[in-house]
Amino acid sequence: MYLVGAGPGAADLLTIRGLRLLESADVIVHDSLVQPELYAALAARCIDAGKRSGDHGLGQEGIHALLIDLARQNLAVVRLKGGDPYVLGRGSEEALALAAAGVPCEVVPGVSSALAAPLLAGIPPTHRGVADSFCVVSAHPQHHGQLPAFPPFEPRRTLVVLMGVHTLAQWLPQLEALGYPGTLPIAFVMHASWPQARTWQSTLATCAADLATHVLTAPAVVVIGHVAALRERLPQDRP
Repeated sequence: MYLVGAGPGAADLLTIRGLRLLESADVIVHDSLVQPELYAALAARCIDAGKRSGDHGLGQEGIHALLIDLARQNLAVVRLKGGDPYVLGRGSEEALALAAAGVPCEVVPGVSSALAAPLLAGIPPTHRGVADSFCVVSAHPQHHGQLPAFPPFEPRRTLVVLMGVHTLAQWLPQLEALGYPGTLPIAFVMHASWPQARTWQSTLATCAADLATHVLTAPAVVVIGHVAALRERLPQDRP
């Protein structure tokens, strides 16, 4: 069993190790955020185990059971997950379930969208004299009513928010309560590395109103901090 990170989306951002494992796989169990170009032309049987907003498909326990069952059939199985398996992707839960069932598993890292999306939009998470640290937080609540674990405001720290599209109205006020100034730049990077990629930039104080004229679609990575203002001066994969 191989737990492989597919990277942020584009097929050519997959690692060489990941590509070789896909080419030799009997079965590929993939997420919805993985480009079909990665597996469509391969001989392997492909199973869609992706979760989408409002539709969790198999559910996490069902995915665990599926992976264990396939592995016990002596098949070469690749569990292909978007980004990096261990960065807010529940890959460690799958690895623990496999270990508990006695199924050997190799974990292959991938490029996380938390790093790739800002870079492709021309935003460095760190920059000398501007930001010397960054924090990655999921805005997807694990329990109803639970708020994201945002840190207090620190001028030289960049906040990268994943899975925050559908809960934006709930978590934006939390940042204000934590001392984040309204003038702080914020960038929304949508579909990073995909053909439909786009980015729009605002401030914490105005972004909610800006949504009236901008359509925010998932998957999106939100970058909050002074580094977001650098994007007009740095190379971008796409505007």
